[in-house]
Amino acid sequence: MSRAAAISQARVGAAKIWAGTVTIEPSAKTGAHHHGALESIIYVVKGKARMRWGERLEFLAEAGPGDFIYVPPFVPHQEINAAEEVLECVLVRSGQDPVVVNLDITPVETTEAIAWVDDIHRPQSQ
Repeated sequence: MSRAAAISQARVGAAKIWAGTVTIEPSAKTGAHHHGALESIIYVVKGKARMRWGERLEFLAEAGPGDFIYVPPFVPHQEINAAEEVLECVLVRSGQDPVVVNLDITPVETTEAIAWVDDIHRPQSQ
């Protein structure tokens, strides 16, 4: 996984947010972790993201180009590139500190699939 800052204190003087790009190689994944009190938003530009989250990474959802993923503070999660192509995303965080708390979690074997659908973002009818 590689990150590149676009908006930060050092680059433009931002005080409360950080934004940049993230690239994840095919079939790569992070370990279980959280980002402390920071909120994160991930926007998928290219590829297929799989996100696991929860105390034992028991929930799972996938996102593709044009989808947003919200990661609340202190929520254990794992990002996975679910495709055979590079996953490209834009990442926005609610602070400047690069907080990553790695967790020693034994993930569940069976996850509960969650769809990225809400009252505003309903699937398009064909």
